[in-house]
Amino acid sequence: MNSEPAASEPAATPSAGGAARRSGAAAQSAFVLHSYDWSETSLIVELFTRDTGRVVAAAKGAKRPTSQLRALLMPFQPVAVQFARSRGDLGEVRTLRTAEWGGGEATVLQGSDWFSGFYLNELLLRMLARDDPHPRLFDVYAATLRSLGRSEAGSEAALRAFELLLLRESGVLPDLGRITPTQKALAPVGGYLLRADQGLVEAAAGEAAITGESWLALSAALERWAGQPVDGALRALQAACARELPALKTVLRGQLHYHLGGAPLRTRQLVLDTQRLLEANSPPR
Repeated sequence: MNSEPAASEPAATPSAGGAARRSGAAAQSAFVLHSYDWSETSLIVELFTRDTGRVVAAAKGAKRPTSQLRALLMPFQPVAVQFARSRGDLGEVRTLRTAEWGGGEATVLQGSDWFSGFYLNELLLRMLARDDPHPRLFDVYAATLRSLGRSEAGSEAALRAFELLLLRESGVLPDLGRITPTQKALAPVGGYLLRADQGLVEAAAGEAAITGESWLALSAALERWAGQPVDGALRALQAACARELPALKTVLRGQLHYHLGGAPLRTRQLVLDTQRLLEANSPPR
C-alpha cells in the first residue's frame, strides 16, 4: 500500500545532527492497520491513533520470540502506544517506545467479518493522510468493529455507515439533503443518484435510484452526528443505511473508487479470489 523502507536495522544512537526528538510522551489509543517486515527482528507498523491520526512506526525487536509486542501488535485490538521520533534515514517514521493493551473487550472477527475488518483498515490507509487526526472517526472505527458479526444485515449496515462517515471526514461527501448542482431540496418521492463527479442528482428514467425519503433520512442522521455520543449516532446512521443496503453499496463503491483514483482495493480482490477458490473446490451438488 505504501512504499516500504529498506530492511536495515536503525542505529541505536541518534544520528549526528541532533538527539532524538521525543513526540507523544503521553500514551495514545491506537489500532494496528497494517504491518510488514523491516528487518529480521523488527516491523514497520501502520497505526490509526485517536490523537494523531494515521502514524507509521518502527517496532524494534517486535519479531523476537521474547518480545511482548508480538501479541499486542495485532489488527482490531485496542492498544495504548508511546512514540520516540528521530530525524534520520526513516524521515517521519516514529519509533515505537511502548505498547500496552488498550482495555475493553477483545474483538474476534471470523469469516466474512475478518475480511470486512481488513477492508476498513485499507480504506483508512488509502483515504487518510498521515498525522491528520480524526478522533470521531477513530471512535467510529472502534464501534464499527464491535458491530461486525452481529448479523449479516447488521454488518452490511455498519460498513455502509463507516463508508459514509469516512467520505464525510475526507471532505468529499456532498449534502445528501439537496440536489448538488441546484441546491434544491429533495422531494421525498423523487429518485436520486449520488454521482462521483456531480454529487447528488435526479435520476433518469429507468435508473436504479434511491428515494428522496431515504437520502433525507441519511442526511438527518449525518447532521445529528456531530452533537451526539458516537454509539447512539452510529446506530441511527446504520438504521438509515439499512433501508437501502443493496443500492447504497453500489453507490458508495463508486464514490470510493473515484476518490481513490480508480485504483482497486486489495481487500475486495482478495474476497473475490477466495470466493472463486471455495467454489472451485466445493463438491458438486
